[in-house]
Amino acid sequence: MLYGKEHVARYQETDGAEGHDWQGTVTLLLTTTGRRSGKEYTTPLIYQPEGDAYLVVASKGGADEPPEWYLNLQANPEVTVQVKGDRFTARARTATAQEKPPLWKKMAATWPAYDEYQQKTDRDIPVVVLERV
Repeated sequence: MLYGKEHVARYQETDGAEGHDWQGTVTLLLTTTGRRSGKEYTTPLIYQPEGDAYLVVASKGGADEPPEWYLNLQANPEVTVQVKGDRFTARARTATAQEKPPLWKKMAATWPAYDEYQQKTDRDIPVVVLERV
């Protein structure tokens, strides 16, 4: 099973032939710019397509604080996304309260633990929309 840096490396080396399909779902690579360091950070995340966009969830396993990648994209919403061999620039935004319910349902259908994560924290776990630019 691939995790963390190894997951990123194998995904990049194989254009997702290794790493896209993961634990019964699918992952993309999200590259954000560090809000303090200015360095690029790449994170494998479970996703689902939504029209021409892609959805990811800033769950951090239900932790009370959001994941670093989410804080980074809030500071700089221009990100790089890789889905299999397709690499592109995207703008990241948090789904609005009105948009979120069906998007959350879609993400929880592909990774049911998201519902458990939300029950573990008072933080409203965001769904992030990645829109190709």
